[in-house]
Amino acid sequence: MNERRAEILVDGLVQGVGFRYFVVRQAEKLNLNGFVKNLPSGEVLAVVEGAEGMIAELYKQMKSGPMRSSVRRHKIEWGEMKNEFKGFSVKY
Repeated sequence: MNERRAEILVDGLVQGVGFRYFVVRQAEKLNLNGFVKNLPSGEVLAVVEGAEGMIAELYKQMKSGPMRSSVRRHKIEWGEMKNEFKGFSVKY
């Protein structure tokens, strides 16, 4: 199993629509660790660690987002696993 780390950034109508809680639920289902947070720029950032295929699935889900959201731009940057998270949470 290929364990990786990724930073996922999404932009659009992604704040105030339950996006972070959507990401937490999806990440927990996929057995991923890390966090998600709103950025002052209006974007949402997720830092995720776990199986590469599961991270790719989370990225796919984040590109569509929850019902009231509208993702205009998205990107993923892959990195080396640092094993620094236990569970998945919202950071404020």
